[in-house]
Amino acid sequence: MKNSLLFLFFFLSAAWAGKASHILLPMDEKQVNHLKSYGITYWVLAQGLEADWLLNYRGGSFMFRHAPSIEKECIIRGVSYQVISDAQASSIIAEISKPDVNMDAMKLEKVPKIAVYSPKSKQPWDDAVTLVLTYAEIPYTTIYDDEVLKDDLPKYDWLHLHHEDFTGQYGKFYSTFRNQAWYVEEQKNAEATAKKWGYKKVSQLKLAVVKKIRDFCAGGGFMFAMCSATDTYDIALAAEGVDICENMYDGDGADPAAQSKLNFKNCFAFQNFNLTTSPYEYEYSSIDNQPFERPGLMESNDVFTLFQYSAKWDPVPTMLTQTHTHIVKGFMGQTTGFKKKLIKPDVVIMGETKRIEEARYIHGTLGKGTWTFYGGHDPEDYQHHVGEEPTDLKLHPTSAGYRLILNNILFPAAKKKKQKT
Repeated sequence: MKNSLLFLFFFLSAAWAGKASHILLPMDEKQVNHLKSYGITYWVLAQGLEADWLLNYRGGSFMFRHAPSIEKECIIRGVSYQVISDAQASSIIAEISKPDVNMDAMKLEKVPKIAVYSPKSKQPWDDAVTLVLTYAEIPYTTIYDDEVLKDDLPKYDWLHLHHEDFTGQYGKFYSTFRNQAWYVEEQKNAEATAKKWGYKKVSQLKLAVVKKIRDFCAGGGFMFAMCSATDTYDIALAAEGVDICENMYDGDGADPAAQSKLNFKNCFAFQNFNLTTSPYEYEYSSIDNQPFERPGLMESNDVFTLFQYSAKWDPVPTMLTQTHTHIVKGFMGQTTGFKKKLIKPDVVIMGETKRIEEARYIHGTLGKGTWTFYGGHDPEDYQHHVGEEPTDLKLHPTSAGYRLILNNILFPAAKKKKQKT
C-alpha cells in the first residue's frame, strides 16, 4: 500500500511540475490527522523553509512553498494535503487579508527548540505534552532540576512543565501512596538533589527552579504548564520565604501563619487564594475546583468553550486557540480548572467552563516572554489515574484538546503577519 502511494506521489509530482507551487494542509474537518499536521509543519521549519499559518482559515491551516519532499512526508505520515497553484495561494492570502474578515496570515520562520521539564524516570506517556510530541514526531529535550540550575534554559525557546509539584509536597500523594516504591524513590532523589545544590529542603530547591523559569520567561522564553504544574508554580512563588510543608515532607512543621504571609504579587496568574495545608487532602489550594465544586459535570457533558479573538488585532490568543471546533471536551487532573474569581485581571482567559465560572486555558506575558496554563491531565482520558495505560493517540488524531497543546509548540516560531506569496 505504501509503495503504491509513493508511486502515485511521484506521478503527481511530475504532472504538477512547473505549475504547482504551494502545499496546503487544511486543518478543518477535512484533515484526517490534525496532530501529525503540526509535526509536518515543524519538519518544514527544521529544513530551513518557511510556513504560513492561516489563522481562522479552515481551522488554522498551514501553507508552504511546494517541494516534493514535503509531499512525501505528508504521505508517509498520513496527513491530508492539497497541491495548489500560485494563483490559488494568492487568492487565499487576498481573502484572509480583507479588513472585514476575521482571518490573517502569520509567517513561521524559526524552528523552536523545545525542552520538557520532567524527571528522568518518567516515560513519554506519563504526560500529555510528551505523548503528543512523540506522536507528532516533534523532537524535544528532557531537562530537570540540574539542567535548570546550571542555567541551560536559555538554550531553548519553549519550555513545558511536566505535572510537577513545585511546593515540595511530592504531589500531595502522602495519604495514598507514601509506602509505594516509586513515591519513596522520588522523595529520596529529590532530597539528594536538594542537598547537592546546597538546599536543606526540597521546597527550597523547587523555589530556586521556579525562579530560574521565571527569569527564562522574563528574558523572552515561552513557558507552558498543565495540571498541577500550573497552580503549584504560583503557590511556590507566593510562598517564598514561608514554610508551607508539614513535617513528613521536610522534617519540621509548616508555619501556622503561612496563609497571611503569602505574597500574591509574585504570582503569574492567581491571587487571593487559600492554601490547603492538610497532607491528607489531595489538593494544594482553593485555586482548583474540586469535584464537589463542579456539580452535575461528568464525562458526558463536561466541555469548555474557547473564546474567539480578532486575528488581525489579537494574533497571540488567536494562534493559541486554533482548532476545528470551539467546544472542547473537558478532562480532569489533579488541577482541573481555575476559579475565575482568583485569576488576576490582566490574565487572558482563552477557554472556560461557563456554568461554573471556571477557566481551563489561560495566558499571560512576563517581560519579553509569555506563559500559558492549561488545566487537566490528558485531553483524551477524562479521569486519568496513577498507573493507567497510556492514551493511544492513533485513536485520536483529530483531538481538539491536544491541538491546543500543539498550538503552543508552534507559537514561538511566529514572527510577523502578512507577507506576499
